[in-house]
Formats: sequence, C-alpha cells, structure tokens
Amino acid sequence: MFEHLRQKGYQIEALSHARAILQVDFPSVENELEAVLSDFQIPVAELIAGGGGEAKGTQRLRNSLADKGWPKFHFRVERTINGKTLESQSHEVDHVREYDNGRIALEIEWNNKDPFFDRDLENYKRLHADGAISVGVIITRGTSLHENMRSIVSRFLDVNEIDGFEQLEEWDYQPTPRQKAAINKMITRHNSPLSFREAFIRKFVSDKFGEATTHWRKLEDRVNRGVGNPCPLLLIGLPDTIVQFDQ
Repeated sequence: MFEHLRQKGYQIEALSHARAILQVDFPSVENELEAVLSDFQIPVAELIAGGGGEAKGTQRLRNSLADKGWPKFHFRVERTINGKTLESQSHEVDHVREYDNGRIALEIEWNNKDPFFDRDLENYKRLHADGAISVGVIITRGTSLHENMRSIVSRFLDVNEIDGFEQLEEWDYQPTPRQKAAINKMITRHNSPLSFREAFIRKFVSDKFGEATTHWRKLEDRVNRGVGNPCPLLLIGLPDTIVQFDQ
C-alpha cells in the first residue's frame, strides 16, 4: 500500500487494521492521497519566510485535498433519552472523505505544538467509537524532514550567500528582537563564537521547527502509548525530498 509514496521517501504506517479496511472497503483512498502527495513540493524559501497564519505549503495541500473531495467537516454527536439531549459534542476535522459505506477523516499537522496530536487522536477515538469514521489519517513532518532541517537551512544560506539580517529581509524573514539578540550573542561571545550562518541556523530551527512541534517521532510516541486506540489509523510522514531548491 502506498508503494509509490514509499519510493519517494514518505513514511507510511497503518495501525489497528487500517490497511485491510482501506484496501477492501475504501480502495480509492490510496489513489486519491497518492495523487495529492506525489507532486507535493515546498520551495525552500517558504520554510524561511516569516509571517503568521498557516504555511503556504499547507494551504496548497489543503486545496488539493478539497479538490479531490476531502473538505473540512463538522461532526455533532448527541446522546438523548426520550427526546432529551443529555450530552452534545462537536468535532471539527480538517478533511473528511465521505463514501456510501463510511467516512475517512484526515488531519494535517505540519508545524503545530505537539499536544495537537493528542487532540487529533482522541477525537478520532471518540468519532470511531460513535461510528462516525472508519479510519483516521494524520499527515505530519517525517523523520528525514525534521532531522535534516538544519542542513536544509544551511544549504539555503550557502546558496544565497546570506551572512546578515539585511539579506534575510529579501526573503521576507524579519527576526524578532529576542531572536536577533540571541543570534548576536552567539556571534560575539568570547568562547567559541559562531558565524552568522551557524548562529542563525541554531536559533531559527530550534524556534520554528523544534522538538516540541508536530513531527513523526512525537506522533509515533503517542500511538505507541495507545493514544487514539482502537481507532484504525493511517500515518503519513512527509520526507525532506519535498523541499525544492530550484525555484
């Protein structure tokens, strides 16, 4: 399953019989997700650019999924006795694909705080228990993308010969005063001072793509502890090969 994505470096893991469920009851899911992810790319400059809100790459991925019939979906689950509502819960899921025989839910966790995995997995558990979904899917940064982020940023700085803050402004990156002070401190310290590039890489990656953000190992830690169990899960890790330097 998902052999084409595996060949491209994607990490794929199916849990709690998700593979059998998808292959037998929802065979089109594999083709639809492969069609969206096979050509998914992120220009390296988008990793560097500042600004709030959702990343452009995530927006493109969401739009591609919506075009394939995976829109945002709101679930409302109520428990009633004799017409009286005793409990009501609402769940919003990034993307849901509806079929005649069930639903597949999908969340994208590109770069949130890692507790968002707990939220997603617990939502999937409840929705599956209520019969609202058949499988829950999570897409996040894979191991190669997370662990090689420093080398990716280093290559970007080297290729563009960036050795100061003013050059970064051309790429829409504006460090906060705190970040700028931390970088300057590493450059000017008496013991083992760093070059601008080394200091920037260290501060930028730890701030923007640190260990406490959503990536494969954090997701794996949770499913290994049983979070979300017994909901069938499909986990997809984005590889470092999606980062493009030739644009």
